[in-house]
Amino acid sequence: MEKIIFNNRIYSQYDFSLEKDLENKVVEYSKAIFGKDTIYFDTKRRISKGDVIAIPDGYLIDFTFENDPRLYIIENELISHDVYKHIGEQILKFGVSYKASGHKLKDIFLDYIEGNNEYKTFINEKLKKSNYRNIDAFLEDIIFHKKVGCIVVIDEESKDLENVLSQLTMETDIIVFQAYKNNLDYIYKFTPFQEEIRAIEESSPNVVVEELDTIVVPAREEGFNRVFLGENCWYEIKISSSMIPKIKYIAAYQTASVSAITYYAEVSNIEKYKDTNKYILYFKDKAIKLDSPIKIAINKGIAPQSPRYTTFNKIKKSKTLEEVFS
Repeated sequence: MEKIIFNNRIYSQYDFSLEKDLENKVVEYSKAIFGKDTIYFDTKRRISKGDVIAIPDGYLIDFTFENDPRLYIIENELISHDVYKHIGEQILKFGVSYKASGHKLKDIFLDYIEGNNEYKTFINEKLKKSNYRNIDAFLEDIIFHKKVGCIVVIDEESKDLENVLSQLTMETDIIVFQAYKNNLDYIYKFTPFQEEIRAIEESSPNVVVEELDTIVVPAREEGFNRVFLGENCWYEIKISSSMIPKIKYIAAYQTASVSAITYYAEVSNIEKYKDTNKYILYFKDKAIKLDSPIKIAINKGIAPQSPRYTTFNKIKKSKTLEEVFS
């Protein structure tokens, strides 16, 4: 059993006994989990298409990309539930029924917003920066004209869960939320929604997230030569579903001893990778070598340890890694 030491106290991992207990914490900490540019609708209303009936645990509207807001269906789950019969079946039902229930969803959101001044003010402020004329037109667009995603908040990730999600067409993000307890109180550990995008917002406030179009991946020599250069692809990448339509290019940061971004390629398409909830990026053509490798200037800690986002314009113009991620 995992333990955490915090303020000289030892906390042991605590298993939620009821799904409702997890759900209450997700609602309580929704801004921390999903981000400041989101609103969480804590409402359980049935959606259906014919005999297919689903009751989501909630909904999320995400304004991380101000010009491309998105709606998500929320499923709060415990890993003790049957991944195939329960979680997979629920998400499949969501995918089948949400469009048919679009007008009902719109009414649910309008009622919720009208009854919550904080939400109404928040949305109106966001809409001032977009092309929507009012809340009604905004809801019409995100429900009927854009892909609706799903977020599974769960107390533990598993290969079985990834396998199930890889078989579904509905784009789904996984957030792991765990509790730890001592004899006095609880602390919580979680994976933030769109963590890689939020990291950019926190570390590089001058970056406009709407402009992000390039993913930089760390690559060891063997994999770089065999896959990036040899197979014209890169795979098993964890990507937030909101970023999938935005990625146009991929760049390779070769790890030691090269320690530099050396090649890039234009992305032709992105697909689920095998039976995982990760992705494979296929290139339009052979990777192109940069005229000059982009190396670290001073800050060794800036070297990518996992995929990071930037813009293609920075890849072409930057001389140092600090410039790429500034």
